[in-house]
Amino acid sequence: MSPKFNKLNDGSLGMTITDYLTKDWDESKTLTREECLQILNFPDNQLDLLIEAAFKLRTKYKGNRVNIQLLTNVRSGNCTQNCAYCAQSRDSQAPIEKYKSVSDDKLYGDNNLVDEFHLSRHCIGLSGMGFTDKEIEELAERIVHMKKSGTHICCSIGFLTEHQARILKAAGLDRINHNLNTSRRFYPEICSTHTYERRIQNIRMLQSIGFEICCGGIIGMGESKEDVVDMLFDLVAINPESVPINFLLPVKGTRLANRDISGLTFEYGIKILCLARLLLPKSDIRCAAGREVYFKGHEKELFKVADSIFASGYLTEGGQSLEATFRQIENAGFTWAVESKDE
Repeated sequence: MSPKFNKLNDGSLGMTITDYLTKDWDESKTLTREECLQILNFPDNQLDLLIEAAFKLRTKYKGNRVNIQLLTNVRSGNCTQNCAYCAQSRDSQAPIEKYKSVSDDKLYGDNNLVDEFHLSRHCIGLSGMGFTDKEIEELAERIVHMKKSGTHICCSIGFLTEHQARILKAAGLDRINHNLNTSRRFYPEICSTHTYERRIQNIRMLQSIGFEICCGGIIGMGESKEDVVDMLFDLVAINPESVPINFLLPVKGTRLANRDISGLTFEYGIKILCLARLLLPKSDIRCAAGREVYFKGHEKELFKVADSIFASGYLTEGGQSLEATFRQIENAGFTWAVESKDE
């Protein structure tokens, strides 16, 4: 273990970590697993020091802006997979709306909102893990239509064949979301209808043909701190452009409906986001689902670490309105600037 981390309980750890990250930080070297666990156990009364350390990296690579993504549920429910957290899974009894394809009015209307308000990206999600070539071709046509305005688009779409991925690439799709969700060890507790390794293989295939990758996880499903660190280490190996960190919102009718979330405090959540920033300083670190619940009243601290958020909902769950999100970002002292469409 680094000697800079050998004073965990004498009150000097916060300043030691801050010095390490801001003065002696070598970004070519990752933290050890033990050091990561110490960060997740960082003293709450010195949390501002850890946030400031992460803020220096956030500012270096992301400036002062918060990127806002709008999320549209393009295909809802009827999924063949049994992911414990998901209202759209085959085992879910959640009272959600189910449809195979959202209307053009809704999809293109949301895309127009992204353009009108100069948001960073339009994220579209399709429930399910397998699609026919015809379904992919129909989606590609809709992506071509949306790309006419230059919108950055990310698609969450389960497992694709390489042929299907190339169809979407040719249509202009920029980025694909495929989350790890948790650690390899804990994954069977969350889903048994596909494997963690299959997710890794899918991501590697998508990267090989040139897609940007959005890949993150969910906190609060019963995993240990060691699982969180292991997941983040796997994310380092993937090196995604965007890292969404979700904080569990137990949904009635899902297997995790009664999950104890008392441990999902602001303090624990911000430590995880800080660690993600330290391990992946060049990636967008997105505070995704749960932002409005677990970080309410702490937006200034949150935006010092996370540079990316969703607004206006999370597939089957509601969220903060666009206008309220804009005000919140500005009140915290940040800007909600856009990615250039010429990039």
